[in-house]
Amino acid sequence: MSTSPIAPDVAAAGQRAAPEQLRQAAQDHLWLHFSQRADFAHERPLPIIASGDGCYLTDVDGKRFLDGLAGLFAVQIGYGHGEEMGEAAAAQMRELPYYTNWNAAHPRAIELAQEVASLAPDGLDHVFFTSGGAEAVESAWKIAREYHSLRGERRWKAIGRDVAYHGTSMGALSITGLPSLRAPFEPLVPQVGHVRNTNRFHRPEGETEQQFTAFLLDDLEQRIESEGPDTVAMVIMEPVQNAGGAFTPPAGYFQGVREICDRHGILLCADEVITGFGRLGDWFGSTRYDIKPDLITSAKGLSSAYASIGALIISDKVAEPFKQPGAMFTHGITFGGHPVQAAIALKNIEIMKRERVVENVADHQDDFRRTLAPLLDLPIVGDLRGTGFFYAIELVKDKDSRTGFSDEEAHTLLHDYLSNRLYDAGLICRADDRGDPVVQISPPLIAEQQQFDEIAGILGEVLTEAATRIR
Repeated sequence: MSTSPIAPDVAAAGQRAAPEQLRQAAQDHLWLHFSQRADFAHERPLPIIASGDGCYLTDVDGKRFLDGLAGLFAVQIGYGHGEEMGEAAAAQMRELPYYTNWNAAHPRAIELAQEVASLAPDGLDHVFFTSGGAEAVESAWKIAREYHSLRGERRWKAIGRDVAYHGTSMGALSITGLPSLRAPFEPLVPQVGHVRNTNRFHRPEGETEQQFTAFLLDDLEQRIESEGPDTVAMVIMEPVQNAGGAFTPPAGYFQGVREICDRHGILLCADEVITGFGRLGDWFGSTRYDIKPDLITSAKGLSSAYASIGALIISDKVAEPFKQPGAMFTHGITFGGHPVQAAIALKNIEIMKRERVVENVADHQDDFRRTLAPLLDLPIVGDLRGTGFFYAIELVKDKDSRTGFSDEEAHTLLHDYLSNRLYDAGLICRADDRGDPVVQISPPLIAEQQQFDEIAGILGEVLTEAATRIR
């Protein structure tokens, strides 16, 4: 057994360990998520974020950063509400630190369910709590299967989209359309099909939006037919797809998806783990795009990441068969709707309403895009896409032909240069190679013009440098 280099007297007294002590302890004991351990053992010091305020973070070395990713598309209200959130958590701890939602309930879960239902699109009135987004996706697939079973049908398949990310638990990973993430864990949960996503950057020149919509809907229809319509339980899609870089839907797309699902008796799930709770300038992307889903998965912004909580929001239609005598959703999670998590989520929604956080996105989203738009003039920038406070910049090797990078070139550009250079420049965002190489930008929903200018300024400087490195 190794011994942590953090001195016991420091830990016991609550004193702050030196940065080098923390980094060594992390190397010895902390297993990072989606990180190559060798990077921080040999190449660069491990970033350790120590504090936050508003849209900004500070590391243990005192360096300040603009968080252009809102943690992971999650910290809607920014980092300035720890005291108020802590008071809500402490009050709940004193009253009831824990109880389940298994054959019983507690006040905070009931209140939060009512609040979420009031914000969700019409007809989605029932809330099943989870510990996070992947669990919400798992729950959606399970309830879809059981819904059909209660109606006398055996449907088990799910259909997602290419490159889409829905989580890393085995069911959610099975729906995820990223081969590089799926391959290490195959065989996965049967049976999932994938259809084209709404990336229009590499579509044929001159194709109209209506033609693109028709192409996508025909692709979905064909996939359902090839799977056997009576075996498909659920179609799951994000209102704006994150992986691959903020793919927005063309006009009429989700209305067509809804019609296809209705015609074949398939449930439609909107994965709003990222887009829910304000990121697109509405409480839910389903409202903004008039998706009319049967199910919504959510997490992240539900608590602004101040607590680990997610929710599956269920329509009256899906809930109906579960009202039969003897019917039960055969699924449960120990910490689903935990009283303290629920109290924090309630406080988060209260703050969002009080400080008009969703309205801030609606009021400033055009300014954000306008501030980012000059980046399109850079030779390395091929596309700027997204909406609300949710954007991606696609990087290209040749702008005129829209030629991308090889896998090796993209890895060198994103992993070896951009990620580190942006961090050094004081901007946290995401240089992402899930699909074509992109830089993802998604600040806290309290951001305003000052933050937009900082983001665009740093990106402009760093991407200009990057362009010279790839010639």
